[in-house]
Parts: sequence; C-alpha cells; structure tokens
Amino acid sequence: MAFNATDNTAADLTDDVITGSFRLYQRRRGHRYSIDDVLTAFVACRVAAAEERGVTQAMDLGTGIGSVLHMVAWKFPEAELVGIEAQTESIALARRNVVRNELAARVTLFEGDLRDVSLRDTIGGERFELVTGTPPYFPPGTAIPSPDAQRAHARIEYRGGVEAYLEAARFFAVPGAPIVLCAEARTADRVREAATRLGLVPEARLDAVPREGEPVLFSVWTLRHGVPARSLAEEPPFVARDRGGERTAQSWALREFFGVPKHARDKQGREPRDTETNEP
Repeated sequence: MAFNATDNTAADLTDDVITGSFRLYQRRRGHRYSIDDVLTAFVACRVAAAEERGVTQAMDLGTGIGSVLHMVAWKFPEAELVGIEAQTESIALARRNVVRNELAARVTLFEGDLRDVSLRDTIGGERFELVTGTPPYFPPGTAIPSPDAQRAHARIEYRGGVEAYLEAARFFAVPGAPIVLCAEARTADRVREAATRLGLVPEARLDAVPREGEPVLFSVWTLRHGVPARSLAEEPPFVARDRGGERTAQSWALREFFGVPKHARDKQGREPRDTETNEP
C-alpha cells in the first residue's frame, strides 16, 4: 500500500525537533532533513539578518518536507514564506508540518515543478528578499537511485539540479537579495557557470565537512543579481564532528542558533539530524 502522509496513524512517521518551538513529521525510512538543510538555513538567516531591507517575504525552492522553510520562519517570525515542491509525499508532509506548527497564516505551499514557467508566473517574479534551495546532487545515471521515490527525487536531479534552482531563484529574487543554496562539493564549476550565464554574482561560499579530516562534502553558496562583481568570500569550513565523532563547537552553536536545547531528542530518543547527511 502506498504511503499516505495525511494518515494521522501512519506508523511510518517520526516526530522530530527542527527549532526551539517547531517540530517536523518525517518518514522513518524516507527523505529526512539533514545537515545540508540546517547549514543552508543558517547561512540564509545569517545573511538575511544583515540586510537593511529586512525580510518580509522569503521563498524556499524544492522545499521538501519544509525543513529549511521552518527554520527561516522561526528566525523571521514576521515574514511570509512560499515553498515549491513537486514530490507527492514531500509536499503532503510539508503541508501537514505547516499546520501542526501553526504557520498556515504566513506560509503558502505550491505543488509543482520549479522549472514550470506557468507556476512561476502564478507566484510572481522579483518579489522575495530571500530565496533558498537545497537541490539534489546527482545527475541521472551518476548515482544509484533509491527504490523509494521520495528519497530518489531528493538525491537525483530528475527535475533539474543546481542550474535549475539558480534559474528559478534569479526569477523570484528581488534584485540584490541573497540567494542561498547548497551544492555538492564537486559541482563548484556548475555553480559558477550557471551564475555567469544567469547574471548572478557569487558572494560567499561555506564548505561543510561531516567529520574532521574528511573531504568537503558540500558547500553553501550565497549569490545575488543586480549587484557589481566582487571577490568570493570564503570562511573556514564548517566541521560537524571531530575525529572522535563528537560534536564540534560549531555544531553546538548551530543548534543554539535555531533554539534547539542541548539535550533535545525526538520522541524515539534520538538527537536531531543537524550533523547528519542524507548521502551514504
């Protein structure tokens, strides 16, 4: 029987901490929020907080179950947010999470492909002061897809990769507004080439290392359009865990940033996945 995210008795769901006051329903064996989402939201919120214009409207592309969207909503309690998601199980859970966290008055979710021009026109261009995205990392044929459709679409670029996300972000973002998205470490050239083609200026990049001594797994990029070219700012990498597997000071600070208590657990007794990745 197919999974139904609207079934309140679904044993497939877990109930997990995402911020100090928000929780998410997630599929136990489906796509789950990870360090990619948390670090993208962190960079986005940090950059947006420094903007003189503030953030009254924010967009999350490929919002999945709503993880980045919820973190941004928590940090900017006056902002209105829009999320786009095409995957059936994910959008159903995102809608359920928005309702359970009492965000329906300021969050609007659209089910559809972010590449769809008619959907873009329905929402309206150049209206968001912050645009975020966590695209899948692998073109079809370059990685083994999960037999689970939700997980497969989160990992494989069936509906476009970083280029499609940047093109959509360019359409939705107010000129000069930050566009923040993550990309697999080996795709830096794809980000730069797409940025050049779309007239986007890469402003900063934060590399993420899952464990001290391991290679960079992904990077969080900040880009803008309608601004002069500038040198790319690179800060020391974010390292999730030390060589012994313990959380680093950076990891604890990330939890604190989103108001997650130090010893928070989900209802199954597990820590939040803010140092885990969905990659094998």
